Amino acid sequence: MRFMMLMYPGPAAETETSPVPEGPEGQELLAAMMAFNTRMVEAGVLLGGDGLKPTRKGARVKFGGRGSATVIDGPFTETKEVLGGYWLIKADTLADAIAWARQAPCPAGEMIEIREIYEPEDFGPDVAQEERALIEKMSNRTP
Repeated sequence: MRFMMLMYPGPAAETETSPVPEGPEGQELLAAMMAFNTRMVEAGVLLGGDGLKPTRKGARVKFGGRGSATVIDGPFTETKEVLGGYWLIKADTLADAIAWARQAPCPAGEMIEIREIYEPEDFGPDVAQEERALIEKMSNRTP
């Protein structure tokens, strides 16, 4: 199974110019996070992951129906909890994914939400076959 571990770092993520606080504490946090990522890679669990820049550098596309869409530029002040990054992992069970999330070196007040990802087979055999063909086509592309 694949799981997305979504990082909610708290309000500081919207105000800081760097994803890591300045000074020794920030460097310790960065080293701990890199060590955590390395452990997941070595365990064969980590499939991908990245940190996200503040919402002020982003946009939302809100759909209104009949093909209409409105673009909303960041920052998104109405958002109480801002997504700050993610890890894409593979684990046998939700309990295993939780065990990995519990090891993340997150400061007090931060939160990780864990969500299982739909697999192509969840939508039936025809969709699964089409999805596998599309994935194969994408993996053969050269940048």
